[in-house]
Amino acid sequence: MSILSELSNDASISVPKLAKKINTNTSVVYSRIKRLLKRKLIQRFTIDVNDKELGYGVKSVTGINMDSKKRDNIIDSLFNIDGVREISEVTGRFDIMVTMYAKNLNEMYKVVSEKIGKIDGIIGSESFIEMKRRTKSMPYLSGE
Repeated sequence: MSILSELSNDASISVPKLAKKINTNTSVVYSRIKRLLKRKLIQRFTIDVNDKELGYGVKSVTGINMDSKKRDNIIDSLFNIDGVREISEVTGRFDIMVTMYAKNLNEMYKVVSEKIGKIDGIIGSESFIEMKRRTKSMPYLSGE
């Protein structure tokens, strides 16, 4: 198991526990983590917030087609909407994909129809409500 795989599963693990888990000396693990940070393979250590426990029960990914001349204004306007977390410029039938959270379906409807729908330059959108999520960790096998 690599250090990256272990840290991606649990970034809060202590270095001594990590060293024991991967059967490596603690000082070696410290130096490898330092090298991973220096090489920018690790950008930051963070937490994974449970959105549902905070009351955000609905997640949507919305594909948007837009007037590319108004791109910067559209992206700025989207980020000003509560619940919008991530915007990705993509290839395919949409220009951007917006990931957002709401407390319930009615609130999500209002965000999509009353806020996103009224942004100047948005030509059309299609929303995909997440029903169930399954994830798996990346198997980082970099030797670190």
